[in-house]
Amino acid sequence: MPNAKEETSTPLSQVQERGVSELLRVAPVADDLARRFQEAGFSLALVGGSVRDALLGRLGNDLDFTTDARPQDVLRIVRPWADAVWDVGIAFGTVGAQKDGFQIEVTTYRSEAYDRTSRKPEVSYGDSIEEDLVRRDFTVNAMAVSLPEKVFVDPHGGLDDLAARVLRTPGTPEESFSDDPLRMMRAARFAAQLDFDVAPEVVAAMTDMAGRIEIVSAERVRDELNKLILSANPRKGLTLLVDTGLADRVLPELPALRLESDEHHRHKDVYEHTLIVLEQAMALEDEGPDLTLRLAALLHDIGKPRTRRFEKDGRVSFHHHEVVGAKMAKKRLTALKYSNELVRDVSRLVELHLRFHGYGTGEWTDSAVRRYVRDAGPLLSRLHKLTRSDCTTRNRRKAAALSRAYDGLEERIAKLQEQEELDAIRPDLDGNQIMEILGIKPGPDVGRAYKHMLELRLENGPMPHDAAVAALKQWWSEQQGSERQS
Repeated sequence: MPNAKEETSTPLSQVQERGVSELLRVAPVADDLARRFQEAGFSLALVGGSVRDALLGRLGNDLDFTTDARPQDVLRIVRPWADAVWDVGIAFGTVGAQKDGFQIEVTTYRSEAYDRTSRKPEVSYGDSIEEDLVRRDFTVNAMAVSLPEKVFVDPHGGLDDLAARVLRTPGTPEESFSDDPLRMMRAARFAAQLDFDVAPEVVAAMTDMAGRIEIVSAERVRDELNKLILSANPRKGLTLLVDTGLADRVLPELPALRLESDEHHRHKDVYEHTLIVLEQAMALEDEGPDLTLRLAALLHDIGKPRTRRFEKDGRVSFHHHEVVGAKMAKKRLTALKYSNELVRDVSRLVELHLRFHGYGTGEWTDSAVRRYVRDAGPLLSRLHKLTRSDCTTRNRRKAAALSRAYDGLEERIAKLQEQEELDAIRPDLDGNQIMEILGIKPGPDVGRAYKHMLELRLENGPMPHDAAVAALKQWWSEQQGSERQS
């Protein structure tokens, strides 16, 4: 796939050449399946995203087919042939299968439309591939290759749009988005994934119909948002969501970051800053796209609009925006039906993203390093990346100083890590030992003693056993004295 920044279109001959090459690669399994459908009296065609990706030279092992066979007929044909078959999508006309390492979906020709008040599509089956293609979301996904003859079917000019790198709808965008409002988010997602432009009439319809997205379930919205955020160019998709007003409905905290600058322009554009932080966090990923890190980068400053204050000296402050932002992130991600684990991790990263700056530019004490590691826990690696990404200053000297300071922190963590088990900091005495030494039974006093010993461990590092016992007894004596005085 060419770089869209280098060229805005691709010669049709080059697109077709790629498609032929990709189709030849999958021909053995595709043609074998097609012949079985043919022998049973049915048609089969490679369709949608599979054809699009073949023409882009990026077809993987996920193959989508369409057929005039009804779902039960598809099951009857596929079961003896496939390595595995599943029918979880059969209510929507889709049968899944696995064969020779390929993940396959076969869907009966269909049309689907939303009732204006329903969250679920009504499915009806069609009898022609043309009828099936016209209901597809975009022209680049409304192409098919009839098998085994390899006849290219493109009634809506998808090949031309693919070469021009533009997203259009087969019919009017209003009809398409009325059928399934989630397609508006899919437009933003494909723009981000493929780095395509969205046709002006499609953008206009998205803007006019943005409120229609509210009938779509949170789970479907979340899944599209994930694909967008995990794409190679999420900025493009997110910008489209914000510009069309869709973000106001599905992620309102993002457009809210477009704070107007004060008259002296003494604070930077938080929205633009956020997109830069997201891109800088992506550049630090070392094992592929990281949804937790990217969401944390996207949401790290969402508390700023609620905490913005114009100070008497003309400065703009956002005190405690990380705490407010963590609560907002938790609320939004919960509403979008994210897992409890992801909600917890993202909101924790938002809460901690300023912790590094709270220590200033001075030398970090061992105690501060231990507390930093303890508070980050298993999120430490992501916190490193988020904190580094949060520096978007154009002042090279300031940026270099911040980078050096964080390098120093990581060096201190590594040094202490060699000396102590920072990943699992615990008191030098456990609960059983505390009860035995103090001669007390399980209860609140044990918890308080444990907390005190943990604070000593964080402040001073590991203590010899005898010193720990002496420190515990001293604390207990002071507690007993305080109780007698009261």
